[in-house]
Amino acid sequence: MIRTLQNAGPTLKIILGAMLVIICASMAITLIPGGIGSSLGIGAPPAGVLATIGDQTVTVPEVQREARAMIRQQFPRGGPQASMLLPYFASQAAEQLINEKALVAEAHRMGLRVSDDELRDELQHGQLGSMLFPDGKFVGQEQYEDFVRRNDLTVPQFEALEKDFILVRKLRALVASSAFVGDADVRDEFISRNTKVKFEYAVITQADILKGLHPTDEELKAFYDRNKATYNNSIPEKRQIKYVVIDTGKTAAATTVTDQDLQSYHDQHRDEFRVPEQVKVTHILIKTPLPTPGAKEDEKAIADARAKAEDVLKQVKAGGDFAKLAEKYSDDPGSAKSGGELGWIGRGRTVPEFEKAAFSLGKGQTSDLIKSSYGFHIIRVEDKQEAHLKSLAEVKNEIEEKVKQQKTAQATEAAANALLSQARTNGIDKAAAAKGQSAITTDFFAKTDNLPGLGASPQFMDAVFNEADKAPPDVVQVPQGYVVFQLLGVKPPATPTFEEIRSKVESQFKNERAGFLLQQKTQELSDRAKAARDLKKAAKELGASVKTSDLVAPDGQVPDIGSMSNASAIFALKTGDISAPITTGGNGVVAQLLEKQAPTDQDFAAKKDQIRQSLLEAKQNDLFGLFVTNLRKDMEKSKRLKVNQEEMRNLTRQTSQEG
Repeated sequence: MIRTLQNAGPTLKIILGAMLVIICASMAITLIPGGIGSSLGIGAPPAGVLATIGDQTVTVPEVQREARAMIRQQFPRGGPQASMLLPYFASQAAEQLINEKALVAEAHRMGLRVSDDELRDELQHGQLGSMLFPDGKFVGQEQYEDFVRRNDLTVPQFEALEKDFILVRKLRALVASSAFVGDADVRDEFISRNTKVKFEYAVITQADILKGLHPTDEELKAFYDRNKATYNNSIPEKRQIKYVVIDTGKTAAATTVTDQDLQSYHDQHRDEFRVPEQVKVTHILIKTPLPTPGAKEDEKAIADARAKAEDVLKQVKAGGDFAKLAEKYSDDPGSAKSGGELGWIGRGRTVPEFEKAAFSLGKGQTSDLIKSSYGFHIIRVEDKQEAHLKSLAEVKNEIEEKVKQQKTAQATEAAANALLSQARTNGIDKAAAAKGQSAITTDFFAKTDNLPGLGASPQFMDAVFNEADKAPPDVVQVPQGYVVFQLLGVKPPATPTFEEIRSKVESQFKNERAGFLLQQKTQELSDRAKAARDLKKAAKELGASVKTSDLVAPDGQVPDIGSMSNASAIFALKTGDISAPITTGGNGVVAQLLEKQAPTDQDFAAKKDQIRQSLLEAKQNDLFGLFVTNLRKDMEKSKRLKVNQEEMRNLTRQTSQEG
């Protein structure tokens, strides 16, 4: 592992930073047309490998890991939606990884590389420093390790990913370097964004048109017959059940935790409570140049660093304030601001030379100069902790609620299984009565309905609507606990008669007719206003209201129009011109331009750099998107990209079955 600041902070930075870069990179790679199916090559990759791309591979475990990460991001609480979408996410993850590896392979082919020094610099000075080192202090080893476990990756895997992301960033910078934005482009964009207009506008509302529509039964029946196919089976399947809820909350109220329960848990989970040997240290680092492969060490620079470190050590031994000296001299920015504090570290977390010195010192002792690949360290041990097992008394508060939750879950499951067994033998009513409960009998309900005591429960509805007719009682786990239920009846989907949905048909007919009339009337308003060169006169003839806007910019809002992006055609008008029909939501609008106000040169001077940068970024994105599209096509054509279609099919089936 590349150790960066004598602690695990940079490693956590890899994890979090990698996730951010994945999101950014995917913005470009999703521009690629086609999909995995278009990438067939001669000689499929071996089993376990989904694709080979130049010198890169995408393995099945990588895709599975990425798909699970996508699921966790989209559905942090899990649920049936996540399970059903697993095949989709597996396909998306495969496509994303293939495109990322294609970029990495191309970067390698072009001779681009990422050194360990560049990796260290990225981890140390990236965007997540404030998150990982609040107030200059590392967030903690436990939080880092927990994050690693939850993301299904090892530290070396994350470091490799981070190098790949740096490499792709280099490639993007190289490709996008030819983007250019001229002064004329900047001026045109500035005028487009900052020109303001004032206009009169006549409004015809669909709501007013609806008030005047009174369709006959013959018109509605004709509409129903014309659209009958859309009503087929529009009455959903409905089911009737009898059920009993075994509530976890009620079970928890009756559950107690004894000292013996706590002792048993402590005995069975001793590894959770083992505390490793640790030391709490502060340090001062005087860096030396990192060695370059094949080159000689810079002996003068090393000698200068040693002399500086020796001078600092003399000040420490002379009684100087260690924290202030660290702030002044240390080359480790992650700890210098906090007086050199690294916090508690365990074995295996630092470079060997640092670890050996730190663990050999006594509490309160300061080392001599310690040389490592990073430079010269002066280490002070603030505190020490021997390896030990936390006693039950130390962790009682921590585990008591956990033990209660476990006992409650076991008791609730046992009660549900007992009720199910009795329900299958004696019927659900008698089984419920024996437990002091009453079974609830429902009316016929649809899958989207809510039931008393359950609310919205997709997993329960899935079970009910997948249950076979005349099946024995069954049990389903729900957020509240468990439900024992029995299916009583099924009403299959049905097509409603005209009489059953007359009101719905009338609403649909009127909306369709009103939309057509709105377009027709707005067009007539525009035609009349243009012919008479008088918007107010035409509006009065057609009963439309006329309003006047304020001076408004392209990103402004106007009553009855909403965002001016819905009426951008107004900005192209000349003073006095009348617009074509403009449809905005439920309104039809015709506008006549009164005034156009161009932005000033002073405004341009203030905003031109910002506009130039935004245009440049847009052009760079376009260039890189085109590059990626062409790269993918070229790799498919030259057979440098080969996909194992059998593994892809297996992956989709497996993720679906896992769901």
